[in-house]
Amino acid sequence: MKKKSIISAFLLSILYMVPGRAQNTPVGSPVGLMCDLVAATVDVRPVLIFNKTPAFSWELSAEKKGLVQIAYQLLVSDDLEELNRDVGKVWDSGKIMSSLSAGVLLKNTTLKPNTRYYWKVKIWDSQKAASPYSRAVSFLTGDTLSAYKNPSYPLQITEQQPVSLKAIGKIYQADFGKDAFAQLKLQLSSTFGGDTVFVRLGEILDKDGNIDRKPPGKIRYAQYVLVLQKGTHTYKLSIYKDNINTRPAAIKMPAYVGEVTPYRYCEIEGYKQQIQKESLTRLFVHYKFDDEGSSFHSSDSTLNAIWDLCKYSIKATSFTGMYVDGDRERIPYEADAYINQLSHYAVDKEFTIARNSHEYLITHPTWPTEWNLQSVLIAWNDYLYTGDIRSVAYYYKDLQAKTLLSLTDSTGLISTLNGLLNDDVKASIHLKDATLKDIVDWPRNTETDGFVFTKYNAVVNAFHYRALVLMEQIAKQLGKTSDARMYRKSAANVKAAFQKMFFDPARNIFVDGTGTDHASLHANAFALALGLVNDQHKNSVMAFIRSKGMACSVYGSQFLLDGVYDACDGDYGLSLLTSKTDRSWFNMIKVGSTITLEAWDNKYKPNQDWNHAWGAAPANIISRKLMGIEPITPGWTRFSIKPQIGSLEHARITVPTVKGKIKVAYVQRKDSFTMDVEIPGNTSAQVSLPLKNESRYEVLLDGSPVKTTRENQTVLVDYLGSGKHTLHIAYKK
Repeated sequence: MKKKSIISAFLLSILYMVPGRAQNTPVGSPVGLMCDLVAATVDVRPVLIFNKTPAFSWELSAEKKGLVQIAYQLLVSDDLEELNRDVGKVWDSGKIMSSLSAGVLLKNTTLKPNTRYYWKVKIWDSQKAASPYSRAVSFLTGDTLSAYKNPSYPLQITEQQPVSLKAIGKIYQADFGKDAFAQLKLQLSSTFGGDTVFVRLGEILDKDGNIDRKPPGKIRYAQYVLVLQKGTHTYKLSIYKDNINTRPAAIKMPAYVGEVTPYRYCEIEGYKQQIQKESLTRLFVHYKFDDEGSSFHSSDSTLNAIWDLCKYSIKATSFTGMYVDGDRERIPYEADAYINQLSHYAVDKEFTIARNSHEYLITHPTWPTEWNLQSVLIAWNDYLYTGDIRSVAYYYKDLQAKTLLSLTDSTGLISTLNGLLNDDVKASIHLKDATLKDIVDWPRNTETDGFVFTKYNAVVNAFHYRALVLMEQIAKQLGKTSDARMYRKSAANVKAAFQKMFFDPARNIFVDGTGTDHASLHANAFALALGLVNDQHKNSVMAFIRSKGMACSVYGSQFLLDGVYDACDGDYGLSLLTSKTDRSWFNMIKVGSTITLEAWDNKYKPNQDWNHAWGAAPANIISRKLMGIEPITPGWTRFSIKPQIGSLEHARITVPTVKGKIKVAYVQRKDSFTMDVEIPGNTSAQVSLPLKNESRYEVLLDGSPVKTTRENQTVLVDYLGSGKHTLHIAYKK
C-alpha cells in the first residue's frame, strides 16, 4: 500500500544535533529521549507538556555488554546555543549518582508556560567512563502548568491509495487492503458540471463481490452523493455522524480532524471518466504509531497472521486518541483498556494513550464490578512498564476506592448484593447514574460458560484479590508502609476466604459462587490467572480448563491464556492461539476482517462491530507469555525471558520498551534449544529456558559452559547484562 504521512515543516520540535566532544570511551550517547513519555515530534500540532516538573527518560545502547549506568547529568535550557555549549541555563542536575534512566524528575526549578525548552543527558558506566551528551531534544509547555497532567499526541492522518482498483460493470471498486477509520478525498473531473456521482464506503463485500449495502450487526456502510463541478476538483466527503457513537458519553472526534468512519472498500458509480488509483485518497486517522517498533515471525504462518492482525488492530482503533469499544459506542471501558494497554505496550513504545484512557476511566467508570477493579491492574501496569510513578501517586486515593474493600463483609469477600453498596461507595469510585453489577464475561448470555451468578461471585473476588496484591506493591513504592501492611493482610484474608467458599475439594476445582456446585471455565481460569490456585491444585484446575476449550469471549481469552501460560502449559496455549475453530483469531481472518472483532463470530454477538481491539489479546500474549518477555521491576530495569513456544521450530520477536528494544530469537530442535538475545543497556534479564526431555544436557553461554539451576521443566540462568548473547542447550545421549 502506498502511504504518505502528512508532516508539516514545523521545525521547532525537530531533534537538534549537538556537536560532540571527542572522548576515548566505548560508552555511546543516550538515545530515545522522552519528556513525560513523549518523544520529540515534527508536527503542525506539537505535543504540549503541562507538568511543572516533567519527567525525563532515555535509552542506552545494547552494543556494549554489561553496560550499567551509575550516574547521569541532565541539562535543560531555553536557549539552544547555550545548551550546545553544555550550559544548562534552566537546570543542570550535576553528576547524579543513580542508575535511574526512566522517570527522572526535573528539580529545583520552575518552568514557564508557552515556552520551548531543550534538554540533553550523558551517563557514566560502571567503569566510570562518561558518554558523550545525547542529541538535544525539545519540548513545548502549555498555557498553564499543573502539579500533574499527562500529555497526548495530536491525532495523525496518513494518506493511502488503494491497493487495487477495478471496474465492475459501470461501478469502480477500490480496495484499500485493510479496514481503517478514515475520511476520503477524490479528484474527479466533469466536462460540463452537474454530474451526479454515488460514492459508497463499506467494511465488507456481499456474495456477489459488491460492497454489502445491508451488512449485519454494526458493520458499517454508507452512501454519499456528489454533484460535480465543471473541470477537475478535489472533493472531500463529509462523513455522516452516527446517532449512537456521538452521544454525550462517547469520545468525540476533535474539530481539527472531523468525523471518520471505518471502511476498507470504496465504490464509485455514475462517473463518466476513467479513474486512477491516485484519484482516490483515504485519510487514515490514528494515534502516533511506529510501524517498525516491533516485529514477530515464527515457523507457524497462522500465528504470524494473527500477530499482524492484532498489531494492526491496536493502531487502527486509536482513532479517537483514547481506547474505546470500537465504533458502535466509542466509549472507553476498563476491560477494553486493560487489553489495549498490554497489547499496545507489546507493539509500540507509546504510553500516553494508555495512561490517558486509564485516568479518564478512573473518573468516568463503567458499571461492571470487575472492570472497576481492573483500574488497579491498569495503574500497576502503567508504572511497571514506564517506571514513572506520578500517575499512580496522583490517583492513589481513587485506586484505594477501586479495590472495593468497602464491600467486604464478615465472609471476608466482597459482594454487590450484601447491602453495603450505597451512595457513598458509588461516589468514592465516581460512579454516577448507575450501580455496580457483576459481569464475568460479555455477552453474559452466550460467553460465560453457564456461569451461575450468586451473592458471592468467584470471578469478582478473584479480581478483588489481585487488586489488593497490587495495591500492596503500589503502597510500598509510594512509601506508605502501613497501607502496604493493611493490603497484604487483606489479600491474605481474601485468599483464605476464596479457598473456603469456592474450592470444591471433591473435584479439586473452583465453583462459580456460594450456593451452587456449577463450575465454569471462568471461575477456574480467572482464579488461575489472578493468583488464587495453590500449587498442589494447578494440575486438576488445568485439566478442567483444557476440557472446556475456548468457552469464553475474546475478552475472557486474555485471562484464559494468561492462566494457561502461567501454569507452564505452552503447548495448550499455542493450540488456543492457532485454533481454526469458529472461536478463534483465525476465524476473524477467515471471515474477512482486518481488525479484531468484538466477538468470535457474528453468531455469538449479532450486533457486534468489526473493529474492536479488546479482541487483540494475542499481541501481548505472544510477547509476554509465548516469547516470555515481561518486566520484573518498574521501568524494565530487570525483566524475564521465559519462552514457552510449544511446537514452534523457530520464532523471533522485537519488543519495544522504555529502556530500548529487546530482541530475542529461538530455534528448537530435538537435540537442542538455542536463544539469541539482545538486551538494552542498563537492564538485565533473568532467563528460564525450556527443557523438553529428561536427558542429560549442557548449557552454553556465548560458547562457554555456564552454571544453571534446574526448576521443573526449565533451566534458570543468572541475570544476563546488556549486549548480544547466545544461550544453547545441547542434550546428551
